[in-house]
Amino acid sequence: MSRIAPLWRDRREAGRQLARLLAAWRGHPQALVIGLPRGGVAVAAEVAEQLHLPLASWAVRKLAHPAAPEVAVGAIAPGGVLIWDEPYLRQVHLDPLLRRQLVAQQDDELRRRQRLFGDPLVSSLRGRPLLVVDDGVATGLTVRAALQSLRQATPSHLVLAVPVIDQLVAARLRPLVDDLVALAEVDGLMAVGAWYERFEQLDDAQVKVLMDAGKRDQPSSEAAIPPRGTAGQL
Repeated sequence: MSRIAPLWRDRREAGRQLARLLAAWRGHPQALVIGLPRGGVAVAAEVAEQLHLPLASWAVRKLAHPAAPEVAVGAIAPGGVLIWDEPYLRQVHLDPLLRRQLVAQQDDELRRRQRLFGDPLVSSLRGRPLLVVDDGVATGLTVRAALQSLRQATPSHLVLAVPVIDQLVAARLRPLVDDLVALAEVDGLMAVGAWYERFEQLDDAQVKVLMDAGKRDQPSSEAAIPPRGTAGQL
């Protein structure tokens, strides 16, 4: 990693700094800030407040290796999006039945979060600029899934905005968006939390408070999710 000293006190400070890079969107009549739960919502809430824009969430779930829950092997998102880190999985065999079980487990959690946080209807996103915010991107699996999912809504402009992102991952994600905005692009990003002085895990109640405060008359319900397929590979 090119730097180990924290750059931000907490997610709120990172969100304020990120909003400065997104100032051109301030007060845009159609733009929507979308936070990726859970940690991304805390950054997105500050971005939305600074830019005077409404806030929404978009459920996306990491698929973790059963023997190492911290290791992402794939991700799912609404709209049938399912991606796997195939190069890694070729090294650590994960049988097809176990893959299906992982997807089913996380699909239930994804739907629960959609209902709890009131994710917007797909129809409400069409033709709008979407500013997608997370608290940092290391492997890029969940963010990639979220972007592929949101692209299906045919937004007029799709922006990924994050405080910190791995340089190689940024290069892979740029073709998926109209703009990628980051406060720091670093080499060999291993732990997003290392870039914050405070990086507490958020619970559902904290996210719900942020979402309720940031929404501005957004229609919401559980998005219709067709059967999943292999919508992309990393």
